[in-house]
Amino acid sequence: MADDLDHLPRLIYPLRACGMALGSLVVLVVLHERQSGPLPWALAVFCGFVWPHLAWWLTRRSAAPGQAELRNLLIDSAMAALFVPLMHFNLLPSVLLVTLCLLDKIATGIRWLWLQSLPGMLLAGLLGLWMTGAAVSPQTSMRVIVACLPLLVLHTLSVSLSSHGLIRRISHQNRLLDELRRFDPLTGLYARAYWEQQVELALLRHAADGESACLLMLDVDDFKCINDRCGHTVGDDVLRALSLIMRANVRGSDCAGRYGGDEFAILLRGADLAQAQEIAQRIRSAAERHRLRDHPDLCFTNSIGIAEICADFKDPRAWVAAADAALYEAKRAGRNRVEVRPLGRAVPVPTPA
Repeated sequence: MADDLDHLPRLIYPLRACGMALGSLVVLVVLHERQSGPLPWALAVFCGFVWPHLAWWLTRRSAAPGQAELRNLLIDSAMAALFVPLMHFNLLPSVLLVTLCLLDKIATGIRWLWLQSLPGMLLAGLLGLWMTGAAVSPQTSMRVIVACLPLLVLHTLSVSLSSHGLIRRISHQNRLLDELRRFDPLTGLYARAYWEQQVELALLRHAADGESACLLMLDVDDFKCINDRCGHTVGDDVLRALSLIMRANVRGSDCAGRYGGDEFAILLRGADLAQAQEIAQRIRSAAERHRLRDHPDLCFTNSIGIAEICADFKDPRAWVAAADAALYEAKRAGRNRVEVRPLGRAVPVPTPA
């Protein structure tokens, strides 16, 4: 948890410097009206213009900056509560100081921090009562109201801007996480989970309005031999090369993904068997001609199985199983081939273990 809090000092320092300075100006106006003695004035000047920088210095010297900042936040709350009785409970600034102080604790996102600050605030309030003899004068003059406006406006805006920046960073991280979920990091193709979602949508569209589609399953022939002979790094280069070939030969509406290992899958939306065979042959032919830049002597081929969508496929697994069966036929017939699963041929769907 300590590491998670280490960002707090840098985030809070400018907010504390702004908020404490503006809050102290309000207190000083009230103290001037009350003709208070030198001690409350000294405390107000210290809290507003010395304490924020002292707190920053203390956290920078601490071995655990996050924990030190938590302590500073609790001290902030106690200071705010101390000035409520020192101002003789002047209504508007008293409510404003306590409310903004508690909101600051909530804005940190640290669970129950505002609740942890209450005992210190209570003790500081009792100390202030003792110092003033429990004097109460809640009336707020126009001068004090005007003095409260900069604190209310500027402090609220600064906290809002800080929160906005945090929200933008979180949104950016969420987009990165979404990309990691949607795309395979090695090939840049769609990840299996996202690709399967698109296959399920294609089945729903076919059931609703008869939209055609074809599914291609393909893998690298003798990929294990390439890995064993040339190493896994070269094997990765082959997978990346095949993914580039696939992207170069599919249409913008198609969805190409990595299914697992050296096996890939392509959803051809709105394509019939003739179009699917043409695309598959282009991919097969391009892979056969391709040479790796760092290994020009290495040749690789791929086999492709095609299954056209039909009413027999009740879920993505059944459709994938049909294309996989066609891929197996291509392997059995000698590899580096394209085979089509004929309509009407029953294909057993593997049962999960």
